[in-house]
Amino acid sequence: MTNDTATTDLRPGLADATTGTHFHFLNHLATIKTSHDSTASSMSAVEFTAPRGFGPPLHLHREEDEIMYLAAGTIRLVIDGGEREATAGAVVTLPAGVPHTFQVTSSTATFLTVAGGRREHASFDVFVAALGEHIDEPTQPEPVAIDPGHVAEVAAAHGIEILGPPPAPLD
Repeated sequence: MTNDTATTDLRPGLADATTGTHFHFLNHLATIKTSHDSTASSMSAVEFTAPRGFGPPLHLHREEDEIMYLAAGTIRLVIDGGEREATAGAVVTLPAGVPHTFQVTSSTATFLTVAGGRREHASFDVFVAALGEHIDEPTQPEPVAIDPGHVAEVAAAHGIEILGPPPAPLD
């Protein structure tokens, strides 16, 4: 039985360890493993490798659900006002509309974020590409100053609402 109202641009595929498009994104490495940039229901997967202390601003996704798989490292999560620690192997479920942030507490962390859902705005991977700087080789960037106003503007255009600053620097 088919559902004529459901559309998707998701196609079968394989993204191995070397597959992806790399970006310096908010002072860490982002690799888009799968990209589905239509506004229909679909998924994207982005792998991140971030240094100790990294954390995005407190935010929520208005239209997309996220699942984050922590492949390596340790992070402190703040989800809907509560704090928890996640270690390698953890899976974090972040439904649309739930405020969240996190901070890398180990020397580095690698995590895969899968985002999907029906939406009016472009998907999470398109946001990463719009805010990031495309690079040919997967390297960690040198830290640069980040303009929070620009981040909020680009985020809003992609269905993400910035609610507060990134976590305070670690000691």
